[in-house]
Formats: sequence, structure tokens, C-alpha cells
Amino acid sequence: MAITVRHLSKRFGSFQAVDDVSFEVPAGELVALLGPSGSGKSTILRIIAGLEDADTGEVELTGEDATNLPVQRRGVGFVFQHYALFRHMTIRQNIAFGLEVQKLRRPEIRRRVDELLDLVQLTGYASRYPSQLSGGQRQRVALARALAPAPKVLLLDEPFGALDSKVREELRTWLRKLHDEVHVTSLFVTHDQQEAFEVSDQLVVLNHGRVEQMGPPQWLYENPASPFVTEFLGAVNVLKLETVATIQPGHLGDPPLVLPGRSQSSLVYVRPHDLEITRSINGRPAWPSRIKKLTRLGGLVRLELVLDDGTNLLVQLTRESCLELALAEGESVFVTPKDMKVFHESASFVEDYAI
Repeated sequence: MAITVRHLSKRFGSFQAVDDVSFEVPAGELVALLGPSGSGKSTILRIIAGLEDADTGEVELTGEDATNLPVQRRGVGFVFQHYALFRHMTIRQNIAFGLEVQKLRRPEIRRRVDELLDLVQLTGYASRYPSQLSGGQRQRVALARALAPAPKVLLLDEPFGALDSKVREELRTWLRKLHDEVHVTSLFVTHDQQEAFEVSDQLVVLNHGRVEQMGPPQWLYENPASPFVTEFLGAVNVLKLETVATIQPGHLGDPPLVLPGRSQSSLVYVRPHDLEITRSINGRPAWPSRIKKLTRLGGLVRLELVLDDGTNLLVQLTRESCLELALAEGESVFVTPKDMKVFHESASFVEDYAI
């Protein structure tokens, strides 16, 4: 493993920022630390880099115990949210800075900087200054500067957080492509689920300083281990068992839907895209509902429904499905859950329940 973290803990006064965190990052992978503000993401990254001391725990980098090593001996490249470029230096000088600290020969420095300028697609900008570049270009310079000394691992702390949404989207695609070319082991901090899904090989989901779950993005989305992971990785409807019990049978004489073995305090989670809209019950269990609001979002349509017991449901359909059904606000429709996830009151995952 290129990065191994064992039982890291860090407290700032009375605030427990990191609480017994352990995980591993395989060599050559790009892994995202994902969680809300205050979940400990940046603190963990800074501890790995040596910019912060842990109260307890160990850090290994490429098999070497780095827990007590100074920053300059860890072989880590760090990219910050706000670029941290030297304003009085040209782009070439910024990228060359770490190589000059290593006292490499000038021809070698020039060759390496030229390679990196080409890699980050800024060959024609070498003599410019940071103030003459856009935000996205400056962040690419920051990445090139971090890669210049050939670090063992690359750490990125919300690298696109200061950029607008269109530039962020472009840089996410570019970063993933760049990583596939250079294969440097990377740990990437973000609170943006879409960003994490698009860029990373694996996610480490954090909450209140602890690891909730780790795994490939799509696998976590489909197999969340807790209500927090379920809710944090995308929009979801949270239903009481009493609401699930009001679903109407698909055929006359069918028994009502029952989720056996569930306590009344269990909660049922269903994604908006796992709800199907029909004009009639059509032989499947369904809730009668009314369309409260219909919002068109390009190729998708978001429906806000209200059930007979007052429960609100969010449904996501394709534009084609909405047109085919000729849906409009105020109309009555039937909604059927295709897949539900049930959690006990202890917040442990029970199982998928498909209709």
C-alpha cells in the first residue's frame, strides 16, 4: 500500500477532529476523502503530509513509517485550494522551485519543467506570471509544481473549491486523465459527491471524524452501510414503515405489503430514480399520489409528489418517460418503489427490498 493510516486521532481543544481513523490507499490509485465540513478530511490530509501532528496513530508512506518524519523527508506533493503560487515568479520558475531546492542541474530542471508544462497543457505560458492566468490554469500550475520533484504520493485539498462550476467540471475530467497518465498515488479531499464519483477509484466516507465506509464509488452508492452514507451519496426519500404499509396491492384480493421482521422504528430509504410512475396500479403494488411540482432539468425531470397520508416523495424520470406519460402538475398518478433499503433503529443496514 502506498498510504496506510492506522488509528489516527486528533483533538483541537474540546473538538475531536479525527477519531480513530484507519484506511489504506493502494499504489497508483486516486482515492477521495469525502464528507461534510468538519468531518476531519483536511486534518487527516495535513497529518499525512506532516503539516499537523496526530495525537495518536501511525502513517506509512510506500511501506516506510512516516509518523515522525519532517515534511521535507516524506516525499509528498501537496496541492492547496487557493493555488499558493509564488506571485513574483513566472510559471516556469514556480514549477522549477522544488527541483532547485533538490539542487538538480539546470539542464535537468529545464527538461523536467518542459515535460510538466506539456503535461498540464501550458507550454505557451512559461514566461507569464500567476496573475496573468485564469483560476483553472493556476491550479494546473500548482499541480505541475507538486509533481515536479516526483513525489511518492500526491495530496490534494479541495483543489477545485475556489473555481466556478464549469471550470471545476473541466478540471475534474482533466485531473482523471492526468492521473491515468502519471499513475502517482493520490489522496483527494472533497465535499462534492459528484466530484468524488467522477475522479476517484475509491471513496473514504467520513462523518464526525470517523470512517463510515470505504469502497468504489458506485458500489458504495448501491450498498451503503449506514443511513448517513445513504443520504450523503445522493438524494433519497426516507419513509416510515407506516407509510410503506399504506401501499396498495397490485391485484384485488392481494394482501397489503409487509416488510417482515422490521420494528416500527425502522426507516425505509428509496432513491428518486428507484420510483416508477404509472397512470394505473397495473398489477403492481403502488401508492396513489398527486403531482405537487414538476421541474424540467434538461434531460431529466424532477417530480415532487404527495401521498394520501401527506408524505412527500421526490421522483426522478427521464424527459422521454415524462413526455410519454404526459404528466402535469396537480394530476393523480401511482408510484411504485423498485428498490428499497431498510435500516433498524440501531442504524445498521438490514437489506435491499425489491418489489
